[in-house]
Amino acid sequence: MTTLKQIYNITNPTGKIYVGKDSIGSHRYMGSPDMDVVNADFANLPPEARRSYSVHKEILWESETATEAELSAKEVEFIRQFRSNELSIGYNRWPKPAEKQ
Repeated sequence: MTTLKQIYNITNPTGKIYVGKDSIGSHRYMGSPDMDVVNADFANLPPEARRSYSVHKEILWESETATEAELSAKEVEFIRQFRSNELSIGYNRWPKPAEKQ
């Protein structure tokens, strides 16, 4: 069995996203954003939205042959592309967003 390395995008009911990587191709893995930040955002949702919600996972890229270094580089590429490291857009806290000119 071949292991797929993947880059994925998680969309939360808060509207914010999290871009992450998975070295083993686990279908159930949903990343590791800062739970305190996610929970604070969830607290701002209406009660009915906190009782019944869906989280969407989309595979953005996958490879059977990528090295861990290539996987990490792809993760950073997609974080920057989707701007998920900007507080108003997503839950990634690294790499820091580029300075606005």
